Amino acid sequence: MITFKQLEAIYWIADLGSFAAAAAKLNTTQSAVSKRVQELEQHFNVELFDRSKRTARLTEKGAEILIHAKSLLEERDHFIERVSSSQVLIRHFRLGVTELTAMTWLPRLVGMIRSEYPRVSIEPDVELSATLFDRLMNDTVDLIIIPDVFNDSRCITVPLKAVENAWMAVPDLYESDEPLSLADLSRFTMLVQGNRSGTGLVYGRWLSTHGVSPSKTVNCESLVAQIGFTVSGLGVSYLPVPVTAQLIREGRLKRIPMTTRLPHVRYAVLFRADRSSDFKNTVARFAEECCNFETFFLPG
Repeated sequence: MITFKQLEAIYWIADLGSFAAAAAKLNTTQSAVSKRVQELEQHFNVELFDRSKRTARLTEKGAEILIHAKSLLEERDHFIERVSSSQVLIRHFRLGVTELTAMTWLPRLVGMIRSEYPRVSIEPDVELSATLFDRLMNDTVDLIIIPDVFNDSRCITVPLKAVENAWMAVPDLYESDEPLSLADLSRFTMLVQGNRSGTGLVYGRWLSTHGVSPSKTVNCESLVAQIGFTVSGLGVSYLPVPVTAQLIREGRLKRIPMTTRLPHVRYAVLFRADRSSDFKNTVARFAEECCNFETFFLPG
């Protein structure tokens, strides 16, 4: 049987020019190296080195075998690298995020992943929370970052921090600085996210708990559309404070003073519990890094 030790012996003898130098490189004895070469010669019934010379020179057949030895050693090293290096544990990483993450700290997250795992191909997917959860269960994404609204034993959930939202409208729609009650607010058209949105689920349940029945609602499947409709003056809406700060400074939106504050929306990282331990350990590191991103998260 041919072994990698035998192939390494002829490789380093040819590369360094002597049996003694190869033995030193391989941290073994010269006799051990000689034995490995003899075993190969006996296996192929040929001489690999011309022993009539002072330096170790390959015979014609030895040079031919060396070419194949190099290829096999390179394949072995590549295999070892793939199964042991954190940089190649995941070749294609399918990342699912909502619009809010995509609009804020997704570039930092992608940069972090590329820095630590430069050989990983990142495939982002921006969708509603429920759609991303379905894709996670169907194994068409590896990890999702969404509001923490799904409790499923098939997933590992890593809680992140929370996002502040506030009721907003164009300044002309409500010019007073007097705080509004939820009953007063319900007289306006409400621009809300549907039940496939994690934020929509959180606030839909919250409004229902507080007995709020808006006179009219407009469902927005997209956060960008929800912001656009609000800036257009079509109604009042709950919007994430960090991404609307510039619109407020420009006077295009106004934060409506309220007697009852909206709850914060906590985010989480989710990935499947049935993945390999190496995969889960790697993804858990991604999740830990997410906890450090403060772009829209509240402290604590």
